[in-house]
Amino acid sequence: MLEHKKIRDLSDYFVELNKRPEQGVYFYRINGYNAEIDDFVHRYYDAARKNGVMLEGKIPNPSESNLSYYDEMMGMDFNMDKDFIIRSLKKWLPRMNDYQVETVGKSIYACLEKLRASGKVDSMLKNAYIKFMCWLYYKFERIVGQLGENSVPKIIYEGDISNYELLLISILSNAGCDVVLLQHNGDKGYLTLDPQSELSDEYKAEGLGAFPDKFCLRSVWEDLQNEIDNERLYGTRASVRNCTNAWAEGKGIGDVMSGVTMRGNDSSLFYNCFCRINGAEDKLTYANELYKLHQELINAKRRTVIVDGEIPKPTNEEITEIRRGTYAKVDQMISHLAGNFSFTQNMELQRLMNTAFVDVMIAESKKEESNLNKLTNKAVYLLCWTKRYLGPLFTGWKMPEISCFIYMGGCKNDKEALFMSFLARLPVDVLILCPNLNVKCCLEDKLLYEVTNTNSCLMDAFPKEDSNVRIATVAYHAERELDTIMYHDSGIYRNRQYAKANVICLQTIYEEIKILWDQELKYRPSFSTTNGTVNMPVIFAKISGVKEGSIQSYWNSVKELITADTVLVKKAPFIAQGSPNPMKEFATDFFRNGKLQRSVIKNHPQYQYSILREDMQDYILDKLQNMIDQKLIKGIGTNGMEYAVVGQILNLPKDIVRMIQKFDFTKKNPKMIYINTSETMASLEDAILVSFLNLIGFDIVFFVPTGYQSIEKYFNKGLMEEHQIGEYRYDMQVPDFGRPPQGGSRSSWRDRIFKRGK
Repeated sequence: MLEHKKIRDLSDYFVELNKRPEQGVYFYRINGYNAEIDDFVHRYYDAARKNGVMLEGKIPNPSESNLSYYDEMMGMDFNMDKDFIIRSLKKWLPRMNDYQVETVGKSIYACLEKLRASGKVDSMLKNAYIKFMCWLYYKFERIVGQLGENSVPKIIYEGDISNYELLLISILSNAGCDVVLLQHNGDKGYLTLDPQSELSDEYKAEGLGAFPDKFCLRSVWEDLQNEIDNERLYGTRASVRNCTNAWAEGKGIGDVMSGVTMRGNDSSLFYNCFCRINGAEDKLTYANELYKLHQELINAKRRTVIVDGEIPKPTNEEITEIRRGTYAKVDQMISHLAGNFSFTQNMELQRLMNTAFVDVMIAESKKEESNLNKLTNKAVYLLCWTKRYLGPLFTGWKMPEISCFIYMGGCKNDKEALFMSFLARLPVDVLILCPNLNVKCCLEDKLLYEVTNTNSCLMDAFPKEDSNVRIATVAYHAERELDTIMYHDSGIYRNRQYAKANVICLQTIYEEIKILWDQELKYRPSFSTTNGTVNMPVIFAKISGVKEGSIQSYWNSVKELITADTVLVKKAPFIAQGSPNPMKEFATDFFRNGKLQRSVIKNHPQYQYSILREDMQDYILDKLQNMIDQKLIKGIGTNGMEYAVVGQILNLPKDIVRMIQKFDFTKKNPKMIYINTSETMASLEDAILVSFLNLIGFDIVFFVPTGYQSIEKYFNKGLMEEHQIGEYRYDMQVPDFGRPPQGGSRSSWRDRIFKRGK
């Protein structure tokens, strides 16, 4: 029999018997999980599958038919005698040689002796003996015939082992088997059977945690089966493989510039670099450094592709060229699409591409959010881009040449990231440059090495001789740094610092409207900026009645609110029902399936807002979509009112469009004062306009001395706050208020302080 020995690490299990430092076997219990355990169990299970036994849970007790056959062949005699056991084994398991019979026989006898010493009577020993014999025949017959060979047989048992199972496995271990017990529930149950750990050892290591819920021998078997299936996808392998980054010194650009022949001399490897550089070591010399890199690549006659900003999406023609079908399984999809790599002029390159494609697609398929349709779309993108850049990167390629792919700006989506991972497994240096630290690259890959600098640098394109590159001056960088210091969480904002905003309608008392009206938004309560968006506190109110019945004071209070950026409506309706609107007839083209068709709108010849800043155009369309989504106007989503809304908002009056264009979300906002002294109702068009301007960020006040309804009947919910300030008055005449001077109704506190001495 063989003795149990201690392992130095788990790899000792795979050493052949005659090469082990001490002739013996290993029997360990594993009670926790980490990545090392995961790898070991997969490898050990594979070894047991080829030369051993895998046990998932309890070994079934011998059945009636098992016992009947044993009785027929062996009879039910039992003698507590070593020779009797050895003779019985020769008859019961005739394929065992003399060494194996004697070793197993001695091990069984030693086990039964311990049972007898512990107080077990002969009948109990006989039952144990027959159980052992049946289990050897029906469960372990393939393993006992391999005992004593250099390749040590393996047993792996998963679960909470019982007493007799432990005894039999110990018999086989003593006879020459390696054993691993996987105990998901820990050691407590085992130690009731073997309190002193005499039969096995506990494996201990740092960082062991609980086994994952899905981890079991069945899942290990499925993983190994998938590996076998996946291996078929590779076909004939290339004679060379990648050595990515292992040779590199961590210099980033310096590694890419290094001569290919200086990287290594193993003819079975190609030495490439896969690197992402975040920020700039010195932003003043960064552009020159990149320009020098390009010149070095040209001088070295290395094939180079440079992409700025994003990898252009495949065209319809490129997609059509990819041969594809309908797939039921991932391996079927990968196998079929890999057929698009057909480069008979260089079979070695074709095999490298096939291997890289299989590698990255299998890895992508294992991500939790992956599904077959999305995976197929990613594969098609990858193939389109490969065909597009095949010529520039690989025309005339031969070992040990390494081409270069430079991506300025970083991966924007998982398709681009997948393509970068694919290229990095080919004879290509892949360099991803992310000079702006505020723009993140989404690529994750175990082969990627990363250089992160502290300086952020604004650069739109890689500096090449034939490119219109913008390179920031020292003063520009200094100004941007000053911006960061002055305008980040300081309460001070540069002009039009933000392109997005949301409104917060303030609930106020009547007297506060006058106080807040001419304030900059940033000084109002509840103003904030979050994630690049301004939260603007605005006023949306209706003033009903006349305070104390004083008409003169009433009109004076209105006049005090009129600023240079105020839309003054002196009678209803502001926009008459049925007014000419050239955009209304196209509304059904502009809005489909609940969404604005932005590209259709912006490319339409009647589109009036194309002269506005691009960010302000997007802001207007965002608020239009919000207005429809919130169903602010009755009939949206039920009787086609959304088309009336789209037509009206895309045909705003010119003076209102100009106010929106100049609106800075942190400063004073534009206003609307709507006066209705008569019994004439505001129009639907007015209601659409007013609710939209509220979303844009206008302060809006309705003065209705009559107290009648104004535009409320068109709203789905109460949008305006109403203030009842006095008695109702009728048939009042609106005076000529005049207009305040351009530039505002009063000087700001900053003007009063800083212009005092001028």
